[in-house]
Amino acid sequence: MKATRFIFSFFTSCFLLFTFSVKAQQPRTDTSGKKNINIINAERLNYQKKDSAEFQSAVGKVILKQETTLLYCDSVVLNKTSNTMEAFGHVHINDNDSINIYSDYLRYHGNEKKAYLSGNVKLVDNTGVLTTPDLDYDMNTHIGIYTKTGKVVSDKTVLTSQEGYYYGETKNVYFKKNVVLVNPDYHVTTDTLLYNTYTSIATFTVPTIIKGAKKRRILTSGGYYDMKNKKAYFNLRPHIEDSTTTLDANEVASDDSTQQSEASGNSVYKDTAQGLTLLSNNLKTNGKVSSLLATQNPIMIIKQDKDSIYLAADTLFTARLSNLRKYRNVPTILDSLPVKDSIRVIDSVSSKKDSATDRYIEAYYKVKIYSDSLQAVGDSLFYSSEDSAFRLFKNPVVWSRASQVTGDTIYVFTQNKQPKRMYVYENALSVQMVGPDYYNQVKGRTLNAFFVNGDIEHVHVKGNSESIYYGQDDSSKFIGVNQATADVIDMYFANKEAQRVVFRNNLNGTSYPMRQMNPDDMRLRGFKWLDERRPKTKYDLFGN
Repeated sequence: MKATRFIFSFFTSCFLLFTFSVKAQQPRTDTSGKKNINIINAERLNYQKKDSAEFQSAVGKVILKQETTLLYCDSVVLNKTSNTMEAFGHVHINDNDSINIYSDYLRYHGNEKKAYLSGNVKLVDNTGVLTTPDLDYDMNTHIGIYTKTGKVVSDKTVLTSQEGYYYGETKNVYFKKNVVLVNPDYHVTTDTLLYNTYTSIATFTVPTIIKGAKKRRILTSGGYYDMKNKKAYFNLRPHIEDSTTTLDANEVASDDSTQQSEASGNSVYKDTAQGLTLLSNNLKTNGKVSSLLATQNPIMIIKQDKDSIYLAADTLFTARLSNLRKYRNVPTILDSLPVKDSIRVIDSVSSKKDSATDRYIEAYYKVKIYSDSLQAVGDSLFYSSEDSAFRLFKNPVVWSRASQVTGDTIYVFTQNKQPKRMYVYENALSVQMVGPDYYNQVKGRTLNAFFVNGDIEHVHVKGNSESIYYGQDDSSKFIGVNQATADVIDMYFANKEAQRVVFRNNLNGTSYPMRQMNPDDMRLRGFKWLDERRPKTKYDLFGN
């Protein structure tokens, strides 16, 4: 009788286990149409019905399935009625073979397909790895949320934050609070950042600090950086710092692989090593050749202790002089004070290699120069920091105080960024207004003007020289006018006014009393008073 009861009990248990096993392998649809969670593998299985709820528990190599999602764990408690479960130990969710999530603990609502995971959470897709203490994950939308710090590793990029939102469909991770991005090229700190683990593009929407190699630092509130292709775009007035330069603009686009960038909208570029500031609405830079191309109302400011030089043109370009010499000959022109009617040209190969002198500036069309001591206009300009000479071409005009100088080509030599000497090639003419319709004039083939403290101190004219000079008495009243020619004419200045004229060789001249001359007749050939073209203040250069 006991044997019969044992056999009946054994077969009853086997029947129940077989029934549970069949149920575990046959998913069923609930009344709402949602797919049930089913246990498809376990070493041990238990069934319990409490009130109106059905529970299954399983231990050992547990595998569960819901539609295309597989769940693994060491043990599980499954509420079949509510279609919810709690899993413990070595939890693993395989979401359609595209996303895998690991943790120590899982609470899962099957009808909503929402999971809460905690303890060493790790989410892995084919583009990166997310680790966090806690994670809420929605398997309908493939969105994961963490609020207790997290880290994403994608290729060589590591991102950490206090909060994060992972979007599995788009591979975007939205980081918030104490965000830090680190990769071999940049270190980024911000409060909010969007990063795509597939494209490796970081998008910035709030104030962000980006630190790069060679002391590079970027402050921006908007834009993106493509880590894979090393391309960036920043808007909302970014600020970029390098070792000796800064750049501010409304928008900046750059390509680190080519070291080229473009800034637009009120760009301000400063080079503290060169003492140079460049303003423009469009600025293109090339780091490989250290060049700058400024267009759209560019203005260059060459800093001095008291009297900065402002340079404007349609187009401004500056780069290394050593690179230019690879393509064309650029002789160095040295000032030679003892030889007053010439300059010295030396072989560029023998010039200094100091980086501070390895720069040149080119300006094209509608060139304007302004400083307190000197102003100029012309069609084009070339400046070399090696010889500190401004070369003005095509109808140039230079003004210094009350003096105006014109010619075919004008060189202005500077020392300590102040005018030291001016040399005029062909059709040289110096004019100084001394009264209404009264102009001291000196003309010749070439002209040298020498400066002291920014003022013309001496003018030396050679070659078919001519002059018109108004004499004044001690009370500055005009007493007559002298018209003369000579081989060489020297005009000397004091207190910014012509004081004395010296004629050398073949002098031929006539003096007229003031009452016997007509000021309109006292004009040398080529005379033009061009004061309307003169920049009166530095602001005349803006909107050039």
